[in-house]
Amino acid sequence: MNRYPLWKNVLVVMLALFGLIYAMPNIFDQDPSLEISGSRRAAVDAQTEQTIRSALTGANIEIKSTKTGENKLLVRFQDSESQLRAKELLETTLGGDYTQALTLSTDVPAWLQTVGALPMYLGLDLRGGIHVLIDVDMDAALGQAMERYVEDIRTELRDKKLRASRPSIDGELIVIKFNESDVRDQAVEVIGDQFRDLILESRDSDGDYLVEAKLSPTEQRSVKKFALDQNITTLRNRVNALGVSEPVIQQQGDRRIVVQLPGAQDPSKLKELLGATATLEYRLEDTEHSVEDAVAGKVPPGSKLYKTRDGRPILLKKRVIVTGNQITDASSGFDQRSGGPMVSVSLDSQGARRMRNVTTENVNKPMAVVFIETRKDTRIVDGEPVTRKVQVEEVISVANILEPFGRRFQTTGLDSPGEAHDLALLLRAGALAAPIDIVEERTIGPSLGQDNIDQGFASVVIGLALVMVFMAIYYKVFGLVANLALMMNLVFIVAILSMLQATLTLPGIAGIVLTVGMAVDANVLIFERIREEIGVGSTPQASIFAGYEKAFSTIVDANITTLIAAVVLFSFGTGPIKGFAVTLFVGILTSMFTAIVGTRAVVNLIYGGKRVAKLSI
Repeated sequence: MNRYPLWKNVLVVMLALFGLIYAMPNIFDQDPSLEISGSRRAAVDAQTEQTIRSALTGANIEIKSTKTGENKLLVRFQDSESQLRAKELLETTLGGDYTQALTLSTDVPAWLQTVGALPMYLGLDLRGGIHVLIDVDMDAALGQAMERYVEDIRTELRDKKLRASRPSIDGELIVIKFNESDVRDQAVEVIGDQFRDLILESRDSDGDYLVEAKLSPTEQRSVKKFALDQNITTLRNRVNALGVSEPVIQQQGDRRIVVQLPGAQDPSKLKELLGATATLEYRLEDTEHSVEDAVAGKVPPGSKLYKTRDGRPILLKKRVIVTGNQITDASSGFDQRSGGPMVSVSLDSQGARRMRNVTTENVNKPMAVVFIETRKDTRIVDGEPVTRKVQVEEVISVANILEPFGRRFQTTGLDSPGEAHDLALLLRAGALAAPIDIVEERTIGPSLGQDNIDQGFASVVIGLALVMVFMAIYYKVFGLVANLALMMNLVFIVAILSMLQATLTLPGIAGIVLTVGMAVDANVLIFERIREEIGVGSTPQASIFAGYEKAFSTIVDANITTLIAAVVLFSFGTGPIKGFAVTLFVGILTSMFTAIVGTRAVVNLIYGGKRVAKLSI
């Protein structure tokens, strides 16, 4: 009685080893570090490393170690102060061709990294950094959409030779006045055919024949979602230039965006970056001249040399067809003829005329999309840092003109639907789709983050120690078994969170502390049931068997209610609440395994298959 089969004992041992291996990376120190990356114009090589070492040594900044990677260099420091000083120094020493990202690097052995064992990320409250909550002006987004419809309706009516007053916006309505009812009826038919996302209504007022149009609920949701997605993409592109490792930029609710930058300590620079400008240009590719000659310095007068995102040189004509300011919409989908992924782009009336004229004259010729971003570049001039604005230009797409087009056209030749989706957002990433307002801003210093880590660790240790002392005194040998299960439960929680590459925050630590206290509940139920069985005269072996069997359903019922609460918190909560819910959910599952299966295996090893006169419980 009370003996596990061999396979179950082996399973428990294997899971324990598995948990230890994947929890182990978290015991290694995480050093404040700089990850220095090169652009297409500048590579990180041995000379770059020597320049960095010389600059840091000259400024009395101690380097702990360096590690080279693919066009990257990781420099470790002793403390956060040295890390921040080094970043300020290298920004001026290396210039804008290199990116310095603040990060934490761990000394995890190579054999652990080989099996994918990595430490958990630290959240903003533990690591320090900047938290910004941004509100997107959805009313402005809807207003911009209505203004685009006004121009499109005016152009359509003019093309159909239907005389009307200039469409105007009155609240949520677009109002068009006509002098004749039959013209108004024709216009309703034309507008209804061309703009199916508008709800139309005809009415008469003081001798005028009116058509009132408003955005359908589906179109309003689409406009708001597009504005939010586009703003998130724009902010992500801009934040990446700030040089922050593992930034968090995500949607919160229907109109807000959370930006978290671990390690960043300069909110003024973040605000400046969020207000940066960028745009797009459509240009024809110059296929009449040699790219090789242009690279060698012989650029034709009417052309300009660019580079694609993969670093390939390409020659484009200087004449700009349209710019990003003339793009009114962009969406991804599939081409009806080829079935491949495509991006559909809409232009305003002026851009449509220019595009139609150019494409009519250049069928079967390639056209490129150029992304232009304005950034600040700091360089040393005569021994003094000088900051100036520079433009970064790169070609993000090249496609052939299959036929003349104007206001709406498609970009094809993309590799995947995912690339088409990203390009559709990127086509508008140069400018925000709707105004934004920073409604909340918090800066957490690295020293405060370290204090949070220390206090959180202390709370876990104190809670664990008190529970273990109580269990050992009250339940004796069985209490020691429960303590072993409690330790393994903590190991399993850390291992699973590390495998998920979860971000550990203060609410997450609170979840771990709560789980530590709750983890012994199952053992208390089992041990008390064993005591009851001994009290009614059952043998020790029968008492152990009955204790585990009869307490099982009670333990499952109690933990399922907590799991339901964790699921609800994760489903409806945001940010820190989700972190707490994940930790609680994982902790409940691991505590059930260690309390029911783990302790039973150890108890079976101690008492199973033996003649026992008395239990130490």
